[in-house]
Amino acid sequence: MQRKLRLRNREDFSRIYRHGRSFANSQFVVYWRKYPQTEQFRLGISASSKLGGAVVRNRLRRMLKEIVRHNAHKLNEGIDLILIVRKPALTLPYIEMERSVLHVLRKAGLLKGSNPSDRSPGKRGPGGGRPKSAGALPRAFICL
Repeated sequence: MQRKLRLRNREDFSRIYRHGRSFANSQFVVYWRKYPQTEQFRLGISASSKLGGAVVRNRLRRMLKEIVRHNAHKLNEGIDLILIVRKPALTLPYIEMERSVLHVLRKAGLLKGSNPSDRSPGKRGPGGGRPKSAGALPRAFICL
């Protein structure tokens, strides 16, 4: 991946975390923010030390950079994005990892021709699920 397409500054990461949007699946989290000053996208990858040693984390980063490089023509321009690796991604073969990355990017609306997910941001926790229909009765739970 070209050097100019990488996010390396702490300020860039902080700006995206603070003001960007996010979407996740079980293997990856993507944070993104529009950044029209660039003609292409810029990518940062975050792999926690909880995933394993430096060899494991660097291997994951290299694989993700290669996946993004091969699919760069599918990504929208003018965005900064950060991919965060989760623990379940460690066991995935390359093909499955590519599918998972493309899935999270598609759901986030970052691929050309895809719309953002219809999930409303900020609605998490109790009561944050699907909207109830007008005639629906509340569910009852019986504890014995």
